[in-house]
Amino acid sequence: LEIKLLERCVGIVQSLTNGLSEREANDVLTANVCKGLQQHEEVCLGLFTLVLTEPAQAQRCYRDLTLVSRDGMNVVLVKINQVLMEKFLKLQDIPRTQLVWLVRELVKSGVMGADGVVMTLLKQIAGGDISTKNLWLAESVLDILLEQKEWVLKSGMLIAMAVYTYLRLIVDHGAPNLVPLRQKEVDFCISMLREKFMECLIIGRDLVRLLQNVARIPEMELLWRDLLHNPQVLSPQFTGILQLLTARTSRKFLACRLTPDMETKLLFMTSRVRFGQQKRYQDWFQRQYLSTAESQSLRCDLIRYICGVVHPSNEVLSSDILPRWAIIGWLLTTCTSNVAASNAKLALFYDWLFFNPEKDSIMNIEPAILVMHHSMKPHPAITATLLDFMCRIIPHFFPPLESQVRQGIFNSLNFIMEKRVLAHLAPLFDNPKLDRELRSMLRERFPEFCSSPSPPTEVKMEETVSLEIDNHVLDKEEGCYDNTEAAFSDDEEEVNNKGKKREFRFHPIKEAVMEEPADITPWLDQLDDTMKEKVLQLQKTSDPETQCEVMQEIVDLILEEDFDSEQMSALASCLSELFKDHFRGDVLPEEITEESLEESVCKPVCLIFRNLVTMQEDNSGFSVLLDMLAELYQKQPKIGYHLLYYLKASKAANGKMMLYESFAQATALGDLHTCLMMDMKACQEDDVRLLCYLTPSIYSEFPDETLRSGELLNMIVAVIDSTQLQELMCHVMMGNLVMFRKDSVLNILIQSLDWETFEQYSTWQLFLAHSIPLETIIPILQHLKYKEHPEALSCLLLQLRREKPTEEMVKMVLSRPCHPEDQFTTSILRHWASKYDDTLGEHIKAQLIKNNNQPRKRQSLRSSSSKLAQLTLEQILEHMDNLRLSLSNTKNNFFTQTPILQALQHVQASCDEAHKMRFSDLFALAEEYEDSQSKPPKSRRKAPASSPRSRKGAAPPTNNEEESASSSASDEEDSKPKAPKRKRKGSSAVGSDSD
Repeated sequence: LEIKLLERCVGIVQSLTNGLSEREANDVLTANVCKGLQQHEEVCLGLFTLVLTEPAQAQRCYRDLTLVSRDGMNVVLVKINQVLMEKFLKLQDIPRTQLVWLVRELVKSGVMGADGVVMTLLKQIAGGDISTKNLWLAESVLDILLEQKEWVLKSGMLIAMAVYTYLRLIVDHGAPNLVPLRQKEVDFCISMLREKFMECLIIGRDLVRLLQNVARIPEMELLWRDLLHNPQVLSPQFTGILQLLTARTSRKFLACRLTPDMETKLLFMTSRVRFGQQKRYQDWFQRQYLSTAESQSLRCDLIRYICGVVHPSNEVLSSDILPRWAIIGWLLTTCTSNVAASNAKLALFYDWLFFNPEKDSIMNIEPAILVMHHSMKPHPAITATLLDFMCRIIPHFFPPLESQVRQGIFNSLNFIMEKRVLAHLAPLFDNPKLDRELRSMLRERFPEFCSSPSPPTEVKMEETVSLEIDNHVLDKEEGCYDNTEAAFSDDEEEVNNKGKKREFRFHPIKEAVMEEPADITPWLDQLDDTMKEKVLQLQKTSDPETQCEVMQEIVDLILEEDFDSEQMSALASCLSELFKDHFRGDVLPEEITEESLEESVCKPVCLIFRNLVTMQEDNSGFSVLLDMLAELYQKQPKIGYHLLYYLKASKAANGKMMLYESFAQATALGDLHTCLMMDMKACQEDDVRLLCYLTPSIYSEFPDETLRSGELLNMIVAVIDSTQLQELMCHVMMGNLVMFRKDSVLNILIQSLDWETFEQYSTWQLFLAHSIPLETIIPILQHLKYKEHPEALSCLLLQLRREKPTEEMVKMVLSRPCHPEDQFTTSILRHWASKYDDTLGEHIKAQLIKNNNQPRKRQSLRSSSSKLAQLTLEQILEHMDNLRLSLSNTKNNFFTQTPILQALQHVQASCDEAHKMRFSDLFALAEEYEDSQSKPPKSRRKAPASSPRSRKGAAPPTNNEEESASSSASDEEDSKPKAPKRKRKGSSAVGSDSD
């Protein structure tokens, strides 16, 4: 039904747009979605499905989607979330790749709710799985987080979730071939933990557990030391590791390390499977998720999930449903690695170590005690190893906190007795099945629990854990098997008003912006009376003109000599709150005229800009207003690009764009480049039209900040459409915009190789609109791989097609590694051979001679004007042979040219038998040429006559050529080093007079 629905939606979109241009199609779709909610949903889902199934149309369909969506993409977000939670494992390669691409685009566009989708996507990365698909997903999502770091930093929950996820995955990626990925993960986690530690602090005690597992990695070791010995470095509010260890980890984080499928199966087992009938389900789970060596690390995730998330209702606890302790016992007994077993035991006892009855739940510690209790008869070794671990962890977990750990375990045991999970602990601690040393250690550590007046009896939890009774049953549609009875314990802060939402499912919810009245009461009392009166007056009026008048009076008060700068922060907070509506919606008018531009810069907040523009920089009030603006910038970051817009759009600010530099230096950032890039990024996320409008001015006014790297360029090409691209190209062609310069263009193009396809094509189009010689960027060829960089290769191929080959170009083209599927070199050589055969022949001959001689002279390969890839003789011969095969059925006479034949003859005389055999067909051409040299001199002189001569005007040395062709190997060797020395451009024939 779901597939049929999506197919029907695709059919609707296609029937509406068939045969129409992009603009016409967009108009038709826009008109259709306006008819009603059903039409809106059909078009959105149709475009969504096309994005997943038709990669070639994805960019256009996404652009249409952003234009026609009337609910902030909520229909699409809900559908993506549904696919991720229910269908992701079943997706074929193309839809899976496209789904990740779509999430990346949503993030780039700053769609509200995209952070929820990313968190759902993080949940799909399986722990203990190093299959190609899982590694691809892990790296793809990490790349999104790295590329859109500024966006990530806006969501504290996403930061914490991503750090939790990748700290856990680092453990799985220790193999040599995974080192680059692991390093990216380490760098990301370190960056987030050091820059946003307080956001990561909400993870709770399990953050310490994950950090312990990776603490031997050098960068992590430094962070670990700071965590233990210098916590203030991470955050002034962080008091030390005990602050983390005493905080219970929210179920959101514990649940995020299980894929939806794992979670569904575990919930099914704990809510539907009867005790004694679990073997087939455990066997399936084992085969599916725990069958490989690397999957052992997943056991910790499963145990933490069972302890911290799966809290069955009292009804289930009192039934014959498979209990949690039985699943944990199974996970422990099937461990195949000592390291995994130790980590699994730590995961089981982790909530015991700093247990606080007032904050922690009995359900988190219940499984461990019941595993030990129930394993005593069938598996006494399991009970013994767990009791031993519980004793030894006290001094060994972290010696400075030994007393706290002892107290935590004591609290746990005490609470277990109090809640009557077990009536008495003595039968467990002083059991004859345990060895004497362990019993002695238990008596020493826990004397209070080692004496019992009566035999132990297990008490059902429904009699005791009354706080757990009002757990909420999961809804069927939320991903569980049928109508499961399993429930989840409450974290008060995580349950909504209805009490049914499972937050760890990360359903993205598009919340409408609530138009709440501005509340400035927290700051009013910090203002003096006069300023307070003006601010209240500003709050009361809604008329823009009156607001502007009042705002000017506020500016005048700021500029007075007796203005108390202590109230600047409070004033900035008030203004930020009062003007919040000014920073919503589009800044740039729909129709750009002088009048509309002037009208758009008449907002009250622009009064500060206007006053700055009219002042001289040496005016004392200038720095005060700048400080005010910098303070406002801290409260409302959008003020930065609003200032840039004002400086471009306002007539009063004509020629004053450099005022922005003064502003940037006055901000807390204090750096023009950083400030400019952050403001342009904010602009990109909020208003693409405004970004394109500002681009020419930003590049022309701040060339050193914009042209030295591809940062701003990437922001632009990541969001523009084809119309905006064409407009930017026109600006370049008319001289209004310069986006590249010779000294940095190569590096920027190399950076662009990691960008999206449309972004790369846009970059190349913008480059080609400039008049920069292709020679400047030809060294990029050494960075291009045929499977990874088809965009750059195709653009270069078309551009090289228009160029006459130079020695540098030919060398770079020949330097490409040979691969049967890589046709780049063969295709451009074939084109040149048909159009510039003489020139190409001379350049190839030069490369053959040079590379044939250099190994004998033991010369190091030298680079010319650029750092070139190393070129080998074998590479040239392979490319030549491919070219020969490509031309074999044509009338092209490229391989009849004397320079080519002479060079092949020269190489054949000195190469080994293996190469002679491998390139026998190629060398056969040289042999035919050698045979032709035995004919009368007349015919011999004709061949070179038709070939281009040396640029130095040397006469054809035919006699010496003949001698060279028939000389002995030793004579050949004597002559070889001389040719490259005489002719650097490689245009002379082999065996010249000096030979």
